[in-house]
Amino acid sequence: MELRRASSAADIATDSLLLAGGTEVVPLLRAGLIDGDSLVDIRGIVPQGIAGDRIGAGAKLAELECDPQIPEVLREACRLAASPQLRNMGSLAGNLLQSTRCWYWRLGQNCRLRGGDDCFAREGEHREHAIFANDFCASAHPSDVAAALLALGARLHTDRRQLSLAELYRVPTDDDRRTTTLEPGELLLEVEVPPAVRSVYLKAMDRKRWAFPLVGVAAVRTPAATRIALAGVAPVPWLLAEDGLDGATPLPGNAYKTEIAAALVRRARAALDA
Repeated sequence: MELRRASSAADIATDSLLLAGGTEVVPLLRAGLIDGDSLVDIRGIVPQGIAGDRIGAGAKLAELECDPQIPEVLREACRLAASPQLRNMGSLAGNLLQSTRCWYWRLGQNCRLRGGDDCFAREGEHREHAIFANDFCASAHPSDVAAALLALGARLHTDRRQLSLAELYRVPTDDDRRTTTLEPGELLLEVEVPPAVRSVYLKAMDRKRWAFPLVGVAAVRTPAATRIALAGVAPVPWLLAEDGLDGATPLPGNAYKTEIAAALVRRARAALDA
């Protein structure tokens, strides 16, 4: 595989693998789970740092967790996302675009996300899998940061268009197995973060620290509304509707997530009211 450094977005071929922090791409390459003709270092062309309500897609999570310009929900989501070493390397865009942690996918099984006919987790081990939108694929999106940005109503700027954070993701279907709407070669450049009156991020994990969310709850109050988004409960970051958890369809081995989610949502609402 060829390793190149991009000088502009035009240097990125549609079949290239993109490298920023490398905390996601390098392990997947090493495991043989992804492949491509070239690996393109994009650190020189993707904005970094924080300027008012704009965050460069190349900003490191460690920068965001301690910057007072950033709403509390996003700071806390970054702080809880990974170990200090990974937060110092991992980029904002990389965290948003990380692959599922579903062990069937990670073991290279020909599951539905890989174009196969079966979601092995539905009939197999699914303790950590989705309780919403899990009829076709039961994988659970692992990004704490995406849930925080979804609750904030963030907007994204790519080299081709603007879109909301919600529009970045899609639930996979039989005719399109993708979980994002980015086109081949499309580059995420900036994230625009609206202000919040109050916000909080709460997370249930198997370990006390530095684990992926069993359930993450991001709650944001603005002058216009209160928005709550969940991590670890659907193939995409999940915005909670007015009916709350009534639409959940847990599998036999992960029904406990519904109870955890309900408790965390109550705690998050109470924190907003405190």
